[in-house]
Amino acid sequence: MRIRTVMALTGALTLSLVSGCAQGGAAGSGAGSVTYWLWDANQLPAYQACAKGFEKENPGPDVKITQMGWADYWTKLTASFIAGTEPDVFTDHIQKFGQFADLDVLEPLDDLGIDDSAYQAGLGANWIGRDGHRYGAPKDWDTVALFYNKKLTAAAGLTAEQLNSMSWNPEDGGTFEKAIAHLTVDRNGKRGDEPGFDKNHVKVYGLATGGAGDSDGQTTWSPFTASAGWNYTDKARWGTAYEYDSKTFQSVIDWYFGLAKKGYLAPYTDYTDGANPANAQVASGRAAAAFDGAWMISTYYGTKGLDVGTAVTPTGPSGKRATMMNGLADSVTRHARNKEGARKWVQYLASNECQKTVGGYGIVFPATPDGTAAAVAAYRKKGIDVSAFTEPVTDKRHARTFSFPVTDYAADVYALMRPAMQDVFANDAPVSGLTKTNDQINFILGQ
Repeated sequence: MRIRTVMALTGALTLSLVSGCAQGGAAGSGAGSVTYWLWDANQLPAYQACAKGFEKENPGPDVKITQMGWADYWTKLTASFIAGTEPDVFTDHIQKFGQFADLDVLEPLDDLGIDDSAYQAGLGANWIGRDGHRYGAPKDWDTVALFYNKKLTAAAGLTAEQLNSMSWNPEDGGTFEKAIAHLTVDRNGKRGDEPGFDKNHVKVYGLATGGAGDSDGQTTWSPFTASAGWNYTDKARWGTAYEYDSKTFQSVIDWYFGLAKKGYLAPYTDYTDGANPANAQVASGRAAAAFDGAWMISTYYGTKGLDVGTAVTPTGPSGKRATMMNGLADSVTRHARNKEGARKWVQYLASNECQKTVGGYGIVFPATPDGTAAAVAAYRKKGIDVSAFTEPVTDKRHARTFSFPVTDYAADVYALMRPAMQDVFANDAPVSGLTKTNDQINFILGQ
């Protein structure tokens, strides 16, 4: 454990030192260009439209956009900091923010006039570093909901109203577990709640698997742990201790993965991030429903032959529903070649004008309320009801939204929790073992 941590810190220090010496931005960017990286191909047209608007308002600098896949994006971005070929501006993720801020590769954006009140609640504050400086301008947001195959829910006699009013608890699973059991069908046509159900030969699982959920469980267990009143860390932002040793957390995890033992949740082996994610399990008929993020709306609704609906997450023991509300941001690199142009571009990206433009494409929910409204209208034109994703943001009385944990050493936390959670799900390891993992994590954080 100590060796692995020292190696990680040594690598981080090397990155910090090298990036501190690198004085260039993206190679070949030119003084009149602003280089911008993003990973979502679906959003590329929207930001190309924003780039045209920006260039019209700001004669001189032009925006050069590079889009790449999620996995390649972070590998190449890290390599670019080391090589001194980083972009002027890039789309930032809250899970990566802490590490980048610590390595001093981000430019403070305090003087851009970013007003947190201009965006959906909580999105702006997430991008304030430990030093009190802002390092990201709010870009968009997403929540999690239950996607379901309407044909299969109708065959099971479950209505949209029932699916939107489910509740759960870690003792018997509540109406949520009952619904998932009833949606499960074995090879002989027996449902999960019927006598004679064969849990070892399931044809259709009630709930698709999203894997073990690793350290955050965004689209797997987090709606349950949060609606049980649990928090990742001791503080909302820049926590100093994780709480994976909590009895509440461990009881929920035990119940959640226990659904697979009962045959209702697709097994760990059904999940492959690239080849067989949750949406593919639903599309193939392997699963009747799946928790997934708003960024997947177009994918589910665009799947040929799939008539899909969405429902809010179930109400938990706390009396509220819960969903992670993640928000991306745009960040300027410390050694951006065209820093002045980069600042102007980020300021434009964060503007209501650009965010309304992006919202009009119906691909993502922009951070400003007007941008969100434009997205809702765009989805409506496509015949898509997105209220399962937007209601948790507006209905604070019945729903709780929460963020990814924002702490130092996020990569180390992930490296420790990933195999530990996989062991619980895939190998039936006792959840009590997560206490030891939590101790290791908090040791890294200095506890």
